[in-house]
Amino acid sequence: MSLKQKTSDLKRRMREALQGGGEKAILKQKATGKMTARERVVALCDPKSFNEYDLFVEHAGRDFDMGDKYLPGDGVITGTGTINGYPICIYAQDFTVAGGSLGWMHAKKITKIMDLAMKLKVPIIGINDSGGARIQEGVNSLAGYGEIFYRNTQASGIIPQISVILGPCAGGAVYSPALTDFVFVVDKISKMFITGPEVIKSVLGEEISMEDLGGARVHAETTGNAHFFAESENDCFEQIKKLCSYIPWNNTKKAEPFPKKPPRTRQYNIDEIFPSNPRQPYDVRDVIRSIVDDSEFFEVHELFAQNIVVGYARLAGQTVGFIANQPLVLAGVLDCDSSDKAARFIRFCDAFNIPLVTIVDLPGYLPGVDQEHAGVIRHGAKILYAYSEATVPKLTVITRKAYGGGYIAMCSHHLHADFVFAWPTAEIAVMGPEGAANIIFRNEIKNAENPDEMRKVKIKEYKDKFANPYVAAAYGYIDAVIEPQETRNLLIHAIEISYQKDETGPSKKHGIPPF
Repeated sequence: MSLKQKTSDLKRRMREALQGGGEKAILKQKATGKMTARERVVALCDPKSFNEYDLFVEHAGRDFDMGDKYLPGDGVITGTGTINGYPICIYAQDFTVAGGSLGWMHAKKITKIMDLAMKLKVPIIGINDSGGARIQEGVNSLAGYGEIFYRNTQASGIIPQISVILGPCAGGAVYSPALTDFVFVVDKISKMFITGPEVIKSVLGEEISMEDLGGARVHAETTGNAHFFAESENDCFEQIKKLCSYIPWNNTKKAEPFPKKPPRTRQYNIDEIFPSNPRQPYDVRDVIRSIVDDSEFFEVHELFAQNIVVGYARLAGQTVGFIANQPLVLAGVLDCDSSDKAARFIRFCDAFNIPLVTIVDLPGYLPGVDQEHAGVIRHGAKILYAYSEATVPKLTVITRKAYGGGYIAMCSHHLHADFVFAWPTAEIAVMGPEGAANIIFRNEIKNAENPDEMRKVKIKEYKDKFANPYVAAAYGYIDAVIEPQETRNLLIHAIEISYQKDETGPSKKHGIPPF
């Protein structure tokens, strides 16, 4: 056979493989409002940057008439490309081929591209759209999942791992996204659950739809399994591209710097955002926008545990991770979910050399029987552990309330913050003035002719003593009491002088976080 004939044969084979599950299956996929696997990869990568590998891999199943079936690429597309000009490894399950089910060779393609990502030290992005384990291949399918989970764990903290749920992701398959750094979901398209509605109905007698059980909004708002929620696949891809602009390729690098831009202070003016009434709530995201470059803040986990805000922004062109109490929701208290949310974000930033800025305004941890029984002690300890373990530059700004354990937990000097600044409106104390006065001055209030009037006097006395940053500053727990308008410049200065910070902890195999 001549070169021309062999080339013609190659093109024919490629055409067959590139058809995936065939025209009928592709039309069915599109009828549900979903892109095909290749369309997704092309839409996510920079134009003409994607190169596919292992196109001709064939499945290994031989039982249940599988030996007679042709599954192009064994139902998964793998390759390399670029996003914003930076290299990535990527795989996308093809639901048009055997429902994207995972067999041994399907898994081998995924683990091969994951191994390449680790070798090249570039991010790995996985697009999940699969009916789950290929039953016909039995334990080989389970082995495939195990190999993927192992690699997810080994890659953790070395390269960024991004999971995109664009279809069903059920059973054991859900644990790979759960092990990755960021999970993206799309409304009415993404479905994640361990056991589906039919199993729940047969075992428990409960009826629930797939959407209500494990839809995109459920995981973005309730479970916290999803970090980003999008209305469409294209919106989702834009979110991923934006995230990739904030994070580095791997743990040996820092995020690429951008040109420095001033905040849009006409729109975000600290004096107008921050209320003079200490009881009045405000949106801490506007405070962040008043500080950062171009007033652009990219929030992570936006819909989950909204009493704390986490996300990325830039200061003088450098990527910074923000953690901030949100006074608009539950007065910004820490609880089980918000502690988990913050701790996970802190650990990612620390692993990938992203400085941390903490904005503090909270009355403490959320009290109540429900929280105690839900394990707020264990969950709350996670944020303490994450901050204490972090070795990146840690900068803290106390804007208003910093009471009790919440003051310690939100990156105080006692957890070895590098710089702690406080606005003159800061209140740092063991507890709020009302509660403290009732305990400290209990007898005086009780024995007074007018207890209510005496309580007001004692509350004012306590406020005058502790509802300010100067007692903490007197002990050196606050490095500087600053005007709010100075915040941006001081943070930029602190990041610049701590850019080469090199801190190592005691030698050990690893710590034991309060999981």
